[in-house]
Amino acid sequence: MADTDRLTTLLNHIGGQDVPAASGATLRLIAPASGLQHGLAPLSGGEDVDAACRAAQRAFDGWSATTPAQRQTALLRIADSLERQADAVADAEVTDTGKPRVLFLMDELPAVVDVLRYFAGTARNLPGAAATEYTPGRTSVLRREPVGVCAQITPWNYPLMMAVWKIAPALAAGNTVVLKPSDTTPTSAVLLARLASEHLPAGVLNVVCGDRDTGRSLVSHPFVRLVAVTGSVRAGQEIATAAAADLKRLHLELGGNAPVLVHKDADLDDAVAQLSSLAFYNAGQDCTAATRILVDGRIHDTFLAAFAEQAAGRRPGGPDDERADFGPLASPAQLTSVTDLLARLPRHAEVVAGGRPLERPGCFHAATVIAGVRQEDEIVQSEVFGPVVTVQPFTDEAEAFRLANGVPQGLAASVWTRDHDRAMRASRALRTGIVWVNTHGTTVSEMPHGGVGHSGYGSDLSLAGLLDYTQVKHVML
Repeated sequence: MADTDRLTTLLNHIGGQDVPAASGATLRLIAPASGLQHGLAPLSGGEDVDAACRAAQRAFDGWSATTPAQRQTALLRIADSLERQADAVADAEVTDTGKPRVLFLMDELPAVVDVLRYFAGTARNLPGAAATEYTPGRTSVLRREPVGVCAQITPWNYPLMMAVWKIAPALAAGNTVVLKPSDTTPTSAVLLARLASEHLPAGVLNVVCGDRDTGRSLVSHPFVRLVAVTGSVRAGQEIATAAAADLKRLHLELGGNAPVLVHKDADLDDAVAQLSSLAFYNAGQDCTAATRILVDGRIHDTFLAAFAEQAAGRRPGGPDDERADFGPLASPAQLTSVTDLLARLPRHAEVVAGGRPLERPGCFHAATVIAGVRQEDEIVQSEVFGPVVTVQPFTDEAEAFRLANGVPQGLAASVWTRDHDRAMRASRALRTGIVWVNTHGTTVSEMPHGGVGHSGYGSDLSLAGLLDYTQVKHVML
């Protein structure tokens, strides 16, 4: 039940205006920490998507003609606004997601602001080939130009962060954007659009709330020239198929299933301490989460006992719990997905910590460790996206690499060892877009974030992320 007088009613942001869905239809927003309805969001249809894409198309000529310095100034001012409105931003994020407020303010918001400031700088530093004569009497010059209207679809695990990862490089390069946030966590994206509207021309950044059908309308709209999505493999496959009909460019950051290789010579105490924190951060709802820990068989039992003990001490909690290590699953549907997967565990698998939801309101699940799994098991091959970690032994490097690479996803991995040569061998052998050594999960704005295989293609962050939102033109004089 919900007190309708207390519900927050969100609006789309289209062409600089806050507007409801043309049909008046809405979606219920449920707080995963309590299970109670806290708001309503527009359920946008084709008419709303068309209005947003037309607004972005109208704004493109003017925005793409601005100087890099003007775009830099706008992004810096948006970053400043987010900092000044930190409390309101945190309210929006933690109500939708249930994550601990203190962790959002300490870890996520500073990183979001840094991404905006980083791309503000890259806007003034586009690379290009020097003008020269490759044939007599003709001088060749390369121009980097914006693509046009970009459709961006973001997920529910890090709603504000993923929105900024998408919009910052797109706007820095001179594109205009229509963003569709997740149907369960749209509040911070709507707030971001309203704050940004103070510093951007109308139509440069538009936000339409809605469901999968809204996303389908956006992907298929004829004005859209690039589609960027962070989401599941299934969503990426569907979007790639739809975008092919109009030859739209794609930027896909999809599922992860990160292997963690712990060797006999690793600092075991440090590995257990770091991984027991990183594996369950954000309730494991992270595409780079340390979900598959592969341990040298000679230290497997020692590692497993220590890791399970640490996992059992990890504390789930809601937004106001300052001692919480992680929050709830993002929705009842995601909680059901995790519990159903655990219910299907084969007999040879052993739950050594956790294994069940907590008996309290909301979508909370205990930190869970599973041993005795085999490579072909569903829980090894699938991305769980919850506070669940498997632990497998390996006999030598060759087997470790075979197990690590033996899944369809290839986003991130880490290796834990004191041996520099072993670390370098692993960095070559692991078929992922990111490899960490004696750490896991750290991202920086200056380095690319992207994967291979079913983890998609294209890079978020870094100069590579900016270039993904540009196209090259050859000019010969």
